Amino acid sequence: MTTIEIDTPDGPIDALLDVPQGQGPWPGVVVIHDAFGYGRDKQATNARIARGGYVALTPNMYARGGRIRCITRVMREMQAQRGRALNDILAARDYLKAMPECSGQVGIAGFCMGGHFALVMSPKGFGASAPFYGTPLPRNLDKTLDGACPIVASFGGRDPLGRGAPEKFREVTEAKHITTDTKVYPGVGHSFANTLPAQPLLRITGFGYDQAATDDAWNRVFAFFGEHLAAGAAT
Repeated sequence: MTTIEIDTPDGPIDALLDVPQGQGPWPGVVVIHDAFGYGRDKQATNARIARGGYVALTPNMYARGGRIRCITRVMREMQAQRGRALNDILAARDYLKAMPECSGQVGIAGFCMGGHFALVMSPKGFGASAPFYGTPLPRNLDKTLDGACPIVASFGGRDPLGRGAPEKFREVTEAKHITTDTKVYPGVGHSFANTLPAQPLLRITGFGYDQAATDDAWNRVFAFFGEHLAAGAAT
């Protein structure tokens, strides 16, 4: 894992970069972190994606100003579906496309807040999108997904923020004929693929990590990305 700087329309930001071992080029994946930022858990996620045969790049969505101020701004821009946060994601996509190690095919994956962004950005020049519990779903989901790329979506059956979300997602994507792989994991909640502090308490409140669901979800994501980003990508 390497910390790099990428240029954006609003100035440079830092990002985490992981490149697979061996001979490329490989497809790329822009990874959007959750509301906690891009610490140790996101480094592990980047490394996992690189082991799967993808160049992984996680932009720091909180690179400008204090943490609380950044969270407020990013959340506001996520809801409005415009602003610096979206520009940062597009800049990360373009950085990957320009890398000699990248094949030029780029997907997007995100968790919680990042999963929401993965849905919002799915029509914006990505080859595939992998939202992990991107709940609550974006407002006006039907309009948001106009022209969306193929989407592999993972939901927790006990997610307190996602009641009705899988059904709504399936309804909209089927009506719009978007290629999808959608799965709800019963018995797990929000953040099931993230190792966050205070896991026992989080599980009680409908959050928390689950190894089996995480492994299955990533197997689906890599198979889906392998189909839609590049033939022969590692699974």
